[in-house]
Amino acid sequence: MSGRHLATRIKCVFTLLLLMILDIGPVPITATIGLFIVLFRPRWFKNLVDTIYSGKDTD
Repeated sequence: MSGRHLATRIKCVFTLLLLMILDIGPVPITATIGLFIVLFRPRWFKNLVDTIYSGKDTD
């Protein structure tokens, strides 16, 4: 796995952990962001997925 893929995965893990912590409050932040991604399919999300899964790893 190259450094770029690993760095992107680590950023995703920390972002998801932060969202899990923030979601404990009264406002459902994670669901709102998920709905935004499903409805508008932003370019940054496609680029993120492409970066994570562009490796040739077989694990």
